Amino acid sequence: MSQDVLALCKELINRESVTPEDAGCQKLMADILVPLGFEIETMVFEDTTNMWARRGSEGPVFCFAGHTDVVPAGPLDKWQTPPFEATELDGYLHGRGAADMKGSLAAMLVATREFVQNNPDLKGSIAFLITSDEEGPFINGTTRVIDTLEARNEKITWCLVGEPSSTEKLGDVVKNGRRGSLTGDLVVHGIQGHVAYPHLARNPVHHSALALSELAHEHWDNGNDYFPPTSFQISNIHAGHGAGNVIPGELNVCFNFRFSTELTDVQLINRVVSTLDNHGLEYDIEWTFNGQPFLTESGELVAATQYAIKHCAGLETQLSTAGGTSDGRFIAPTGAQVIELGPVNATIHKVNEKVKIEDLYTLAEVYQCILERLLTK
Repeated sequence: MSQDVLALCKELINRESVTPEDAGCQKLMADILVPLGFEIETMVFEDTTNMWARRGSEGPVFCFAGHTDVVPAGPLDKWQTPPFEATELDGYLHGRGAADMKGSLAAMLVATREFVQNNPDLKGSIAFLITSDEEGPFINGTTRVIDTLEARNEKITWCLVGEPSSTEKLGDVVKNGRRGSLTGDLVVHGIQGHVAYPHLARNPVHHSALALSELAHEHWDNGNDYFPPTSFQISNIHAGHGAGNVIPGELNVCFNFRFSTELTDVQLINRVVSTLDNHGLEYDIEWTFNGQPFLTESGELVAATQYAIKHCAGLETQLSTAGGTSDGRFIAPTGAQVIELGPVNATIHKVNEKVKIEDLYTLAEVYQCILERLLTK
């Protein structure tokens, strides 16, 4: 099994599937799943290729979810090895997507093959929900597949997302939830003018400074047992066109909330608008809602995952909701139990991305053990 995981991971890395390109990765996966009895449904939405594969027609439904797309390689001269030529080096497999998340995809496929061959009459169904739009705009990927499944009342019971959740060792951290994400693009309007005649202008930087400071220092909530307090961060701010003697006519500010289950996006929007209005600003604001927070507190999936990591990796795993968003935010609202488990995330989105080869083998064993715990009882 181990060499199969490594070989398959190499094949996937060698395909230059930068968002939204799939580059044939899903076809490669389908070719492995069809002989195992899976029915393949390709869903193409705009520029995005998605795959829904399912073996079985009864519940419960265990779903592996993931993405074939990767972020761009960046400066090629910074890479030790070619980013789209999988290379073994010092016990690691190097290449773009090795950790995020082609290693997980390879482990999922091999674990599923081993499990199905050992348990041809398994209880329930196994499914794969795979997209090529997780690293990009995320509008034509998992969210639209879920909409399609919901429209025909096809439900997922348990979902394992193969995001690289581990911190120091494989399996030391499992994500059983994620914070919500809300982005605001704010334009504060002023009146452009000469810096020597400020009485004839209105400086949007000066007028908005107190409001932005208040937002930055606001105590939004206390978090709870599962989530840290909600955070507000300004990620981009710009005014003027480079001239030192011109008062700018507009200030552009981009900010983001990562919020807990203590608040809703509507509450956050109302509080921001109230602050801006209280400071008398003239402004426009556009909101981008990236996803609600979700949480799988306990249940069969968490228990099976904890058992499998202990059994295969010898670790007591830590449940966490830290980090960015994932496609789990589209799946959890359907009622599915969702967890994220994948390789160590230290090199994801960096040059010289890599995954420990031994971890690929262990990950496949963990995935297979989870299937056995959930679908053979």
